[in-house]
Amino acid sequence: MAYTALEQMRQENLKKYGRDVGPCQPALCGSGLIRTDLKSSALRFLHERCEKLQFDKKIADREAATGVLEGTSLKPAQIPYNMQMDINRLCLEKALERFIDSGVAEDAYDVYYCYLEIFFGHYGKSKKMVELLSEYESNGSSLLMKHRDHYSHSVYVFALGLAIYETNETFRRTFKKFYRISTKEDNREADRKAACLFLKYWGLTALFHDIGYPFELPFEQVISYFEVNKIKRGKGSLYVAYHDLEFLTGISEDAAGRFRRLYHREFRDIMEVLAFDITAKLGERYGFTEEKMLDILRRKPVAPGDFGYFMDHAFFSACRLYSEIEKSVGAADIEKLHVDALSAILLHNSLFKFSISFYKDKEKRKAPLRMEDHPLAFMLMLCDELQCWDRTAYGRNSRTELHPMAVDFDFHGGALHACYYYDIAESDKIEAFRKSYKNWEMNGEHGDAPRLKAFSDMAEKEQRFTADIEKIVDTKDIPLHIVPATREANRKSKHIFLSTSNFLHLYDFAVALHGRNRGESTPIKELEKQFEALSLEYQLSTLGRAKNFSRYLDAINCFYTDKPVGYEMVREFTPEQAAVFAPMEHERWIRDHQMMGWVYGTDYETVPLSCDAAEEKQTRRALREQMRCHKLAMDGNVSREDIHEHYLSLPEADQDKDWKPFNSMLKLLKKFDGLRIYRLD
Repeated sequence: MAYTALEQMRQENLKKYGRDVGPCQPALCGSGLIRTDLKSSALRFLHERCEKLQFDKKIADREAATGVLEGTSLKPAQIPYNMQMDINRLCLEKALERFIDSGVAEDAYDVYYCYLEIFFGHYGKSKKMVELLSEYESNGSSLLMKHRDHYSHSVYVFALGLAIYETNETFRRTFKKFYRISTKEDNREADRKAACLFLKYWGLTALFHDIGYPFELPFEQVISYFEVNKIKRGKGSLYVAYHDLEFLTGISEDAAGRFRRLYHREFRDIMEVLAFDITAKLGERYGFTEEKMLDILRRKPVAPGDFGYFMDHAFFSACRLYSEIEKSVGAADIEKLHVDALSAILLHNSLFKFSISFYKDKEKRKAPLRMEDHPLAFMLMLCDELQCWDRTAYGRNSRTELHPMAVDFDFHGGALHACYYYDIAESDKIEAFRKSYKNWEMNGEHGDAPRLKAFSDMAEKEQRFTADIEKIVDTKDIPLHIVPATREANRKSKHIFLSTSNFLHLYDFAVALHGRNRGESTPIKELEKQFEALSLEYQLSTLGRAKNFSRYLDAINCFYTDKPVGYEMVREFTPEQAAVFAPMEHERWIRDHQMMGWVYGTDYETVPLSCDAAEEKQTRRALREQMRCHKLAMDGNVSREDIHEHYLSLPEADQDKDWKPFNSMLKLLKKFDGLRIYRLD
């Protein structure tokens, strides 16, 4: 069983009540067929390989001995602890499914949120680390010549890694061997342990490998000031550099002690730790010393002229993530795998390519990275290069270049077959390139070949896109077969509304929605504390309501903004407006519950109880969470019209739940960045 704690709860309920009252075992998307596309492979990894993720046997034994449950659902102590862990994994699975289906940043947000809640404790601690990347890119990147999205990109990279792990036996075996996990066939426990380990540390590597971009962007903005006049960067360029980095690279005394116990060495900062780790893994094969590597790292932020006048965001990503790990995970719980994730991030951009392997220099070029050298770095470099589709272009030149908008992957047999799709509306550019390239070939291939950004790298006979990847990582065990194609663009899933938040308000929206009945005088910190007491499932549900707020406002010709605008301010929603968006909110609630495996049912209200009347209400609420059935849920493949009819049939008190919270929220929004809601007409 994929979700073993849910099944255990089901069997206990069957024994207690004499019939099957749930909970249901969640179905895998596309179950019944073993598909090898990106979505199916990534979701199958989460659904089937990661059984018992974050389970705690000590807590389970304590629950069995005391009869007191320690898991949180809507309230604390409603479900077994391991059942909560199963539901958390299901949240991540469904969040990744939503993102792969849509590709929108708001759904990428949910994946980050789930990962941080599951592995870091709670999102609130680390939210600025990921939210500021989105804020910097959307607001500052338009000043650059070349720049594309790295927020959704990182979640695609994460999904790619899961899919490759799921479908490539050689990588799975290499990963287990590298981390001293049994590679014996049919060792289910070793497979499960390795998959859970990979999920945790691959997630850390993939999701946060680009969080250092806010340090690179100011550098590029200054350089772009001159490049706009077609002046190439080089000697004489004006550039910024970073000094006094101790606040970013320093380690606490507790962390220094932890590293001493892990490596039997003294380290003064995280750069020394990473120089040691990279040298231990790659130094002998690539011919560099720890002293040389440390010198490179120390010059990275202060002397960009030594590195082609580029600032390496990977350096800042690794350092920034380390400081977050020490703060959130705690110095005492830092593991070597945390360092492996950091060194993988540090290597992924320019360090390995230009300071270790020199992959573009025919005379100095060294061998590509093997998966057995550093599995996490290998996977990050491979997936980072492959993920070039569906990325929002921010830079001046990037917005006019031709980039792939979609891709079809097939990982069958451990190989990687990819067809990248370009917008058929750009066929004139493609045909012009093909003619130019053919003429270049017929004229003896003198001079540089014609280029059309990514398309030419995939379409020309040199196969530059594939060839460059093969120079960076050794693909003998993951053969690449890449082709370009064209098709019509489908942007229906990219819902864009006047209200945009760049994620700086989503968390605050959700906190306000949950705390709507606490009153305007309740301190924000208290509202956040109450929100964080919810389980991940209920936090995501509230975030879903907040994310859809812009869609609801659009439906009633309203929008929110933190800018002063000349429109009528909305202070309260009218019954007429509520009649428009309340059924939309009810549909969201129904769909979310279906996706999370809830079914229609009233057993929690009718099964006989042995408790007294004073405890009955709370007991039946806990039963609802344990059975995962709800009297307002709907089963089957229901249409929007079906749900609307269902909404209209509800008692007024239940209908009010779908719109009155938004009226209460209006009174709280002024606490959060001065947001106001306005009417267009």
